[in-house]
Amino acid sequence: MGASMDRLQQLHDAGQSIWLDFIDRTLLRSGELARRIEREALTGMTSNPTIFEKALAEGTAYDAQLAGASPDLNAWELFELIETDDVRAACDIFRPVHEKSRGTDGFASIEVSPGSAHDVEDTIVEARRLWAVVDRPNVMIKVPGTPEGAAATRRLLAEGINVNITLLFSIDAHATIIESYLSALEERASRGLPLSSISSVASFFVSRVDTEADKRLDALVKANPARAEEAKAFRGRVAVANAKLAYALFRERFSGARWEALEARGARVQRPLWASTSTKNPAYRDVMYVEDLIGPDTVNTMPPATIKAFADHGVVERTVDVHLDDERALIAKLEEFGVSLTGVTDTLLRDGLVSFEKSFDTLIAGLEAKRRTVGAAVGTR
Repeated sequence: MGASMDRLQQLHDAGQSIWLDFIDRTLLRSGELARRIEREALTGMTSNPTIFEKALAEGTAYDAQLAGASPDLNAWELFELIETDDVRAACDIFRPVHEKSRGTDGFASIEVSPGSAHDVEDTIVEARRLWAVVDRPNVMIKVPGTPEGAAATRRLLAEGINVNITLLFSIDAHATIIESYLSALEERASRGLPLSSISSVASFFVSRVDTEADKRLDALVKANPARAEEAKAFRGRVAVANAKLAYALFRERFSGARWEALEARGARVQRPLWASTSTKNPAYRDVMYVEDLIGPDTVNTMPPATIKAFADHGVVERTVDVHLDDERALIAKLEEFGVSLTGVTDTLLRDGLVSFEKSFDTLIAGLEAKRRTVGAAVGTR
């Protein structure tokens, strides 16, 4: 193992699971993913509509399946056929990781459509269907972290379906999701059902928080240039502070009598997963959202470029629970400066849902166009 890959192994050994935020059929079928699991200490994978949109738009890996699919399938059903095939294949490739970790890792995620984000019953129906179609113990169904998503998550987990709650930006939303998880485990325990088979992660988004906070800081400085120096203290620091406070909440809730009773029956913690960890601002260090959030019982899902950058020059040390008083003070001062963190996180959830909805729409339109080019009609029922 070269020095660069040692960094990824060290990250894994520090208690952080490295998940790949990317999927496409060529990666799955060429043996490349299996090689990367060995080479880069990968232990899981996440997918989303934007990633599938790119995978379907590029290359010819999906053409044969599109051409051979039943003409009765509409574009949405066709997409579900394609994505469940890919996620099932990813689950199979990660299955040895899942077994070696005794079920704590080795997951691949698949997302319910964002159109269901504000409907509890629609989310549950779609999640059950995806769970049954993929039919693998190491699949996680991604559910948006809206209030309705939290309610759906509780019911899905109680049924024994693994859930990755996505688009979490605020500490309050994270608290709601942890409560959904604990309540679901307690319901299962009361019914005499096993707890050790249930796995869940809470996907807390990071870099986007800095992007939105910086935008608001820019607006305040533009209105009052004398505050420019004061604003510097917050730039590129809000997202990590927010995530560290989410980790502190995780540690608090997964301790004490309530948790210990569940743990004694085989329950696993619901790990925080750091999402959106590629650096958007070129002025910031390209691996800062990995380096600054390292610690036990965490996951970081990274696009290929971020994994490559961390392998090259990432620094591994436990950072996720240091300087917490400073982080709390930073958030308090941010509010005093005139930037509401709640305003930031509310905006990001709303924008995140809109962005995923747009990706789904683009994906479906692209799928219809691609199917026509490979010589098959698209069903309209």
